[in-house]
Amino acid sequence: MTGRAWGVLFVLCGAIFLEGVDVAMLNVALPSIRADLGLSTGMLQWVMSAYVLGYGGFMLLGGRAADLFGRRRMFLFWLTVFLLFSGLGGLADDGWTLIVARFVTGVAAAFMTPAGLSIITTSFAEGPQRNKALLVYSGTAAGGFSVGLVVGGLLAAVDWRWVFFAPVILSFLVLVAGTALIPRPAEPGGRAGRRVDVAGAVSVTAAVLLMVVSVERAGHESAGVTALTVAAGLLLFLAFVLIERRAAEPLVRLGLFRSGSLVRSNLAGLLFAAGFFGFQFVVVLYLRELRGWSTLETSFAMIVIGVDAILSPTLTPRLVSRFGNARVIFGGLLLATLSYALMLPLGLDWTYLMMFPSLILLGLAFSLAYGPLTIVATEGVAEEEQGVAGGLLYTSFQFGAAIGLSSATTVITAATDGTSDQALLDGHRAALLVPLVAAALAAVISAFGLRRKPGTTSTEPVRAHDVPAYDPALEPTDSAR
Repeated sequence: MTGRAWGVLFVLCGAIFLEGVDVAMLNVALPSIRADLGLSTGMLQWVMSAYVLGYGGFMLLGGRAADLFGRRRMFLFWLTVFLLFSGLGGLADDGWTLIVARFVTGVAAAFMTPAGLSIITTSFAEGPQRNKALLVYSGTAAGGFSVGLVVGGLLAAVDWRWVFFAPVILSFLVLVAGTALIPRPAEPGGRAGRRVDVAGAVSVTAAVLLMVVSVERAGHESAGVTALTVAAGLLLFLAFVLIERRAAEPLVRLGLFRSGSLVRSNLAGLLFAAGFFGFQFVVVLYLRELRGWSTLETSFAMIVIGVDAILSPTLTPRLVSRFGNARVIFGGLLLATLSYALMLPLGLDWTYLMMFPSLILLGLAFSLAYGPLTIVATEGVAEEEQGVAGGLLYTSFQFGAAIGLSSATTVITAATDGTSDQALLDGHRAALLVPLVAAALAAVISAFGLRRKPGTTSTEPVRAHDVPAYDPALEPTDSAR
């Protein structure tokens, strides 16, 4: 790739790193925020849920907006919104201001993330060049989350407001670099005059919001309220499908779901995220509450999972080139299943060395599964639908994370019979079954991709001499409507 191409990639990697580090830093700063602002448990929960609602609820709309209004424009505009409302979070003196800031920050990330991904998938030619770019991109995302755990602990020890101000500084640097390096696209003229499917956007956004709320609040609401919320969300999904079947210019073309690889990658991604975030939640609780480890000790213990930031751009491309995406994904999901299984005998006296094999295997599993899932989910999709494809994938990841966290919380509560350390340990052990089952199901789903039909290319690498050079003109125009 040219120097300009690497510059564009580094800008986009900076944005996805920013998104990962922002979430991770907030997670470890919550106790300090609660103590300083005097937040109730319910309001503290909404500080976390507000971001998830904004991020997961508006992702599909964000992906389509990138396709229609220009990926560069959407990326830079919503990065600016992200910057401003991160700063507002740092200035907040009450819970509601913080909740509003986190919700809008989540919405900004929902528009910014698929725009950034679609810049990669439309600017780097499909094959080894795009695969390399996407694997570097996914490794950076994982590195952001891992680094954020440690950095968040350090910043929270000084003042929790720096957890919000640090992303402001980083996002400003990314914004300046992005304005200079991301090329203004040529005028293809193909999408001029196209309109937003307002009815489809409203119905699917409301549906996703309701489903995320039902999952996020499942452990805090009655079964009846949860069931009603889920039913309302499903009815809105049905309305969305009916609207899209009739729409002249649908928000999401239903024909996309005829692609088996796209459906498999989204389902496997949802389950993989559920297992990954559910497992981290349970292990962090175990270390903090049962072992009495400090925030920094816990953060440094978990950072080993961030080995995927090194392996994703180095080891994974070689494996994909030799074995294809489907086989690498399947291997990663099997390793994730093994990682969770090794943690099942968890005891009160486990040393870090006893936990280390599970944690390092999970980092390896993430490096094998996450990037190739991104490749398969966008492979073969038309250029004008790359934003939607990215939005679908990230919606799956976000919804899966919400399911994993909510399920693990519910199981811990239900399986804990008493207040003794042993009773708490039994609850944590039971909750570890959640990521194990999720990863096993994801592996079963991905196994269907191993049976490649003759003539398909989704699991075969494209040779280097078949790949054209990086072309900024492939990115859609900012003025497209």
